[in-house]
Amino acid sequence: MGPREGGDTGNRRLPRRITPMGRFLLRSAGRLAEWIGPRWTVLLILAVGATVVTMMTAASAEIYDAVSESDDIASLDRPVLHAAVEMRTPWLNDAVTAFTNLGGKIIMPVLAAIATGILVYLRQSVAPLILMVAAAAGSLLMTIVGKDAIGRMRPPLEAAVPPFSTSPSFPSGHTLNATVIAGVVAYILVLHLRTNRSRILAIVLAGLFAVAMGLSRVYLGHHWLTDVAVAWTLGLAWLAVLITAHRLLFTLKKRRKHRA
Repeated sequence: MGPREGGDTGNRRLPRRITPMGRFLLRSAGRLAEWIGPRWTVLLILAVGATVVTMMTAASAEIYDAVSESDDIASLDRPVLHAAVEMRTPWLNDAVTAFTNLGGKIIMPVLAAIATGILVYLRQSVAPLILMVAAAAGSLLMTIVGKDAIGRMRPPLEAAVPPFSTSPSFPSGHTLNATVIAGVVAYILVLHLRTNRSRILAIVLAGLFAVAMGLSRVYLGHHWLTDVAVAWTLGLAWLAVLITAHRLLFTLKKRRKHRA
């Protein structure tokens, strides 16, 4: 099985419609690549993207801090937590706890490593490994910045299902990691799969996993709803950066190959 690059997905190709913003990025990246090469250009784009998304994390924390003084956030978070408590049953608590543990510090890295190994084998390329490492690093950075910037308290212990978490609540690390890692896996699968139906299924499953992970954190009382909502937003933003950088690298390398 030979290596497969981004745009070629077997017997079909991904849509190649380029937006005005896409054309601008491609022109800018092309000029920069002439000076420093495609790989350094993409690394620079990733660094700038990581900086922007990290700033978004800090800004999200500041926005929360500002509006929470008027109790606006709490007016949404507390009723949702109360509804979650009302829904709980012993068997459902056990099932949701087992699921949410998939996004923890031990199991999630193992799952990510297994998925990366499979994708590297399928693609016969180190691109999945590079994407996954970048994805995890950005997710970890955003989680650390967000928690340190706001130090938000988690829901009260009497409203939570054990085992309890003690780190700051904002944003939800489980949700952020699940969104980013599942998104990267889905993106790489989309490049490998041959039919639109299978690609759509991969995207839907990744989305459902990220949504379910976030809702599990709220159900168990480990996070407020807004912690989870911000994590989804930041995760999607970082995914956009990663996918844009990968597509630019593929396009720049292909153009350079055609000119050679």
